[in-house]
Amino acid sequence: MNRLHTTGVLYKDFQKRFKLFASKRPDLVENTLSNIFTMRLIGNKTHGDLAEIGIAEFIHQFMYDFDSRHVGKDLFRAKEHEEDIVIVNELTKEEIPVSLKAYGDGPLQLSTDKDSKMFPKLCEYGDAITDRKTIKDILKSEAFQSLDSVNVMPLIYREDEKECNIMVFDFDKMKKRTNMILRVDKGYKYDEDLKKVIPGKGRSHPIYMFIDKNGKYICEVRYGDAAANALQRGFWTHTKNAVNYFDSLTNGWISYEHNLTLVQLFKLALNSTENGHKSANVILQTDIDNLKQKTL
Repeated sequence: MNRLHTTGVLYKDFQKRFKLFASKRPDLVENTLSNIFTMRLIGNKTHGDLAEIGIAEFIHQFMYDFDSRHVGKDLFRAKEHEEDIVIVNELTKEEIPVSLKAYGDGPLQLSTDKDSKMFPKLCEYGDAITDRKTIKDILKSEAFQSLDSVNVMPLIYREDEKECNIMVFDFDKMKKRTNMILRVDKGYKYDEDLKKVIPGKGRSHPIYMFIDKNGKYICEVRYGDAAANALQRGFWTHTKNAVNYFDSLTNGWISYEHNLTLVQLFKLALNSTENGHKSANVILQTDIDNLKQKTL
């Protein structure tokens, strides 16, 4: 078993353990996610960065058989994979690199395809790839090899409803159930009822769309040119349109509330001294320890 496959197996085991923990202590998951999404009140992108340290600390504090650490941004350019945190199995000491994503309920980027290999690879096969063996060979090719090392933990939110979900895309299920791959160019769209590409508005750049045997959307590879920006390139899916290809680690959607006291805490913390921070840390750790002792 190669390292990439081993990492994937380890991440699936972690997912099962997290899902079980969330079923026993939904209060802790709801509390942390509420605090993370409260950060959107500070800035639209602030919650994404703080989600990385928040989830890493959640695993460290509450999941006794796992630990986690945040991968510093200063190491970003040297990173081999797209990880934001590393999860450690406390029994085996094996490490799992994980990429955290905090997105609204809709389009979700799973891999940046930083070397722009996926789209050009699909272009070699024309506009419609329908042979199952060919599809399997493409997904096993070097161009798509990076997907084997992408362990993504998406934190998905519905801001108007104040609901959130930790939804993990099932790459193995995608590979097994992709029945055809269709190119959808600018000025066209895929019609699920007709099961074919037809003229339509809205698309600015071409994509290759992965479709299952029922004609339903699974995921897509965008554009691919080296000049394309991050939103126009890479491996994407859609949480609403591909819901059957996700597993919820929170056991479904959970409600969250904004914590305005936390916003005030940040205001004070940014204007107080390190001594004040040390005193606050002691109080906060005591509160966390009390949470650990609670039983539902």
